[in-house]
Amino acid sequence: MNMENLRQRKGAKIADDTTKCLSNEVQKEQKGKVPASKTSAELVLGHFSWNILSNTLGGSLAVSFGLLTSVYVATLHENDLWFSNIKEVEREISFRTECGLYYSYYKQMVQAPSIQQGLYELMYDNKTESRTTINILRRMNVYQEVIVSILYRILPVQKYLEAIYFYTYTVFGLQTLYVFALFVNSWLLSGTWLSGVLAATWYILNRIDTTRVEFTIPLRENWSLPFFALQVTLVTYFLKPQKKPYALRSTTVLVFLSTFVFSVTWQFNQFILLVQALALFGLDSLDMVPSSKVTLLYMIQVASLLLVWVLQFFNSMILGSLVLSFILAAMLTKHLQRNLKVGSLTVRMGKLLLNLILVLCLTYLLNYFIKKQLLLESDEHIFKFIKAKSGFGATRDFDASLYVCEEAFGFLPFDTFKRLSHTLLLFPYALIVFFLAIVAVVVAYNNISGLSKSLSAVEEEESTASLRPEIAYNLVHTILFGLLAITTMSLSVFAE
Repeated sequence: MNMENLRQRKGAKIADDTTKCLSNEVQKEQKGKVPASKTSAELVLGHFSWNILSNTLGGSLAVSFGLLTSVYVATLHENDLWFSNIKEVEREISFRTECGLYYSYYKQMVQAPSIQQGLYELMYDNKTESRTTINILRRMNVYQEVIVSILYRILPVQKYLEAIYFYTYTVFGLQTLYVFALFVNSWLLSGTWLSGVLAATWYILNRIDTTRVEFTIPLRENWSLPFFALQVTLVTYFLKPQKKPYALRSTTVLVFLSTFVFSVTWQFNQFILLVQALALFGLDSLDMVPSSKVTLLYMIQVASLLLVWVLQFFNSMILGSLVLSFILAAMLTKHLQRNLKVGSLTVRMGKLLLNLILVLCLTYLLNYFIKKQLLLESDEHIFKFIKAKSGFGATRDFDASLYVCEEAFGFLPFDTFKRLSHTLLLFPYALIVFFLAIVAVVVAYNNISGLSKSLSAVEEEESTASLRPEIAYNLVHTILFGLLAITTMSLSVFAE
C-alpha cells in the first residue's frame, strides 16, 4: 500500500514537472513572437521616422548650400573691388552701364522725402531722357528697386547698414533661393537629396558659367533667375501624379506667384516663357504630360503677364508679346480640334504636323494683328537681331547691331565645354540627357501609335520605356535652353 502510494506521488510529480516544462517553453515561444499588427505598426512608424529624418537633413543641406553660395559670391565681390574700403561714390561707379541706371532709381527712392514722393518722381521722371518726362515704372522693370527701397526705409537697419549694402546683400541673398530651388528640383526628379548635393556643388564649381552676379549686381537677370528656378521646381512638383486636391491647389498658387515675380522683374520674360510654353505644347501633343495641367500652366502664364501689364501701367509691349499670341493660338486650335489624338500612327503624325503648322501660322497672324492695332515697334530690334544672328541678312538697326557685336550675345565659346568637363559635369550630364532623350522618343512613339493605351496598368508600370511627366518636362526644358545657350552665350544660365 505504501509502495503504491509512493509510485502515484512520483508519477504525479513527473507529470507536474512535464507540464511546467511545456508551459515554460510555450511562454518562451510567445515572448519570442511579436504580433503581426504590432510588427506592421512598428515598420510604418520606423519608415515614417526615417522619412522625417531624411527630409530634415535634405532640407537643411539645401538651405546650407544656398547660404554658402550667397556668402561665397559676396566674398568674391568684396575681394575683387575692396567694396568696404572704397568711397561711396566709388561703390556706385562700380555699377557700370545699365546697372548704374537701375541702382539710381533705388537711391532716388531711398533719398526721397517720403515713399509717396519717391513713387511720384519715378512716374514723372524728367532726368532719364533729355527734355522728356517718362513713367519709369511703365518703361522699365524696376519694381524690385521700389520694394527693396521701401523695406530699407521701414526696417530698423539704417543705423547698422548703408543703403548700398542693403541693396547688394539682397541680390546676393537671392542666390540662396536660386541654389535651394536647384537642389530641391534635382531631389524631386531623382527621389534622393544626394542628387541635390551634386546639383548645388556643380553650380558652385561652375560659377563662371552659371552666374555673373558678383560683378553685375543690379542686372535684371540676377533678380529674376532665382524666381524662375523656383518656378521650374514648382512646375516639376505640379506635374508629379497622384497629389491630393489641397496640395494641387497650393502648388498652383505658388507656381502663379513665382511666375509673376519672375515676369515683373525682367523685361525679357516673354521669351523665356515662350520657350517654356513651346516645351509644354510639344509634350501635350505627344501625350507625355496631362493635357489639363498644361492648360492650367498656360492660364498661369497669361494671368501673370496680364498682371504685369496692369502694374506697368498697361504697357502695350506686353500684350504684343509672342508668348501670349502663341498660347492663344495653341488653346484655340486645341479647342477646335477635339479628335487630334485619335487614329492610326500615320494619321496622328499627319494631324500633329498640321496642328503645329496651324498654331505657328495663327501665332504669327495674331501677333501681327495685335502689333498693328497697338502700333507696336518697341521690340522689333529683337527680331532683327534674331534674323541677323540666324544669317538671313545683315541689319542696319542700331540696337540689333549692338546686340550682334556684344560678346554676351555671341555663340558659346568652346572653352566653356573644357571648363565643364574639368569639373566632371559635362560627360555625365550629356550621357544622362542622351539616354533620357532616347527613352522619350520611344515613349512618344508608343503614345502616338497607341501602344501605351493597349497595355494594362501592370504592364505599363513594368515597361522599361516609361517616362514620368516631370522628368519629360525637365528633359525638354534642358534641351531647348541648351540649344539657346549654344547660340547665345548669355542664355547659358537657363540650361542648368
